[in-house]
Amino acid sequence: MIRYRLFGRCRIYHDPVSPVLKSPAQIGWAARFRKIDLVTPRRLKGPELLMRTRGWWTVEPTEVLKTVEAHGKLILGENGELMVEFSDQEAVDALAASLAARFADQVLLAP
Repeated sequence: MIRYRLFGRCRIYHDPVSPVLKSPAQIGWAARFRKIDLVTPRRLKGPELLMRTRGWWTVEPTEVLKTVEAHGKLILGENGELMVEFSDQEAVDALAASLAARFADQVLLAP
């Protein structure tokens, strides 16, 4: 498997940025008639982390997701990085070409 990081152009500074999951999301529970002290840590998945780029990137994350999923799989790296996993180098080249055609220099891949 080949993995590349996915970067998008920052809406404010116009440099390539990528989200990184620093800690698992914590899901708590609220009940109407009692107190629940349970908090469940849950790691986000790749598509969920990509959706958090809305407002940060210059492009719409749902459009990026459609393009990426046609060629590879969005995953989180070992350190929480947003990555695309490919089966072979041809898929990498195809996605790079699709991203360039659809988003110009607004969405980038990096090894």
